[in-house]
Amino acid sequence: MAAELASDPEQAYRFAQHARKLAARIGVVREVNGIAAYRTGRWAEALAELRAARRLTGRGEYLPLMADSERALGRLDRALELVHSDDAKRLPRASQIEVRIVESGIRRDQGLADAAVLVLQVPELSDGRLRPYSARLFYAYGEALLAAGRPEAAREAFSRAVVADEDEQTDALARLDELDGISVEDLEEDEDWEDLEDASDEEDEDDEDSDDEEDDDDFDDDEDSEDDDLDDEYFDEDDDDESDEEDDDFADDDDGDDDGESDDEDEDDEEDEDDEEDEDSEDGDESDGDGDDPEDAPKA
Repeated sequence: MAAELASDPEQAYRFAQHARKLAARIGVVREVNGIAAYRTGRWAEALAELRAARRLTGRGEYLPLMADSERALGRLDRALELVHSDDAKRLPRASQIEVRIVESGIRRDQGLADAAVLVLQVPELSDGRLRPYSARLFYAYGEALLAAGRPEAAREAFSRAVVADEDEQTDALARLDELDGISVEDLEEDEDWEDLEDASDEEDEDDEDSDDEEDDDDFDDDEDSEDDDLDDEYFDEDDDDESDEEDDDFADDDDGDDDGESDDEDEDDEEDEDDEEDEDSEDGDESDGDGDDPEDAPKA
C-alpha cells in the first residue's frame, strides 16, 4: 500500500523491495514490485517480477508492461509475441488499448511509421468520449503522426491529449510547445541564470559591507594608535623637562661646590701671606738685636 501511495518512484520502489523481502510468495506483492521497477526504468527486474506475479495470480493485465519492458530491452520480436498472444486478445478493452499503444511504439522502433499510425486508429480515438486511457492514446497517436511526417495532425492529437490529461500522466503540453516553437527550458535556464546573478550581487554587497566594516575597524585602530603615540610623546616631553630640571639643579650644586672650594683656597692664601709677614717681622727683630752687641761696636 505504501509503495502505491508514494509519489516518488524511487521511494515507492524501496517500499516494494521491503515488502518483497517480507512476503515474496504473495502475487500482489510481486505485482507491486514489478510495477515499481517498471516506473524506475529497471526493465529486466520489472519483467521478472511481473512474470512471477502472472504465475502466482493467473492474471494477464501485466502483458502491456511486460511487452513494453521487452521493447525497452531491445527485444522487439519477444515484445510482438506478447502483443499478439492469445492472452492479449482476452484482455479487457482498456488493457487491449494499452497493448496497441505498446505495439505502435514497437512499429516506430522498427521504422514502420505508417504501421504505427494504423495500429492506433480505433473507435475510441474519434468517438468524442474521454476515458482513463484517452490521454495516453491521443499522445501515442501524436507521436506516430510525427514519425510519419504529419506535424499538423500530430499537433491536434497532442492538443486533445492535453485536454484529456488531467492527472498530467504525459508531457503532451511540452510536446505541443515544441511544435509551436516555444522552448520552456530556455525560460527556466534564464530564470536560473537571473537567480544566480542576484545571488552573486548579494554576495558582492555582503563582501563590500564586510570590507567597509574592516576599513572602519582599521581606521579606528589607526586613530587609537595615533592617540597612543601622542600620549607617549607628551609623556616623553614631560620626562625631558624633568630631566632638564634635574640637570640644572645638579649643575647649580656643582657651581656651589666650586665656589666654596675657591673661597677656601683664598682663605688659605691669606693665612699663608700672614704667616710669611710674621716670619719676616721676626727676622727683622733678630737683626736689630745683633747690631746692639758690644763686641761688634768700635773701640774708642
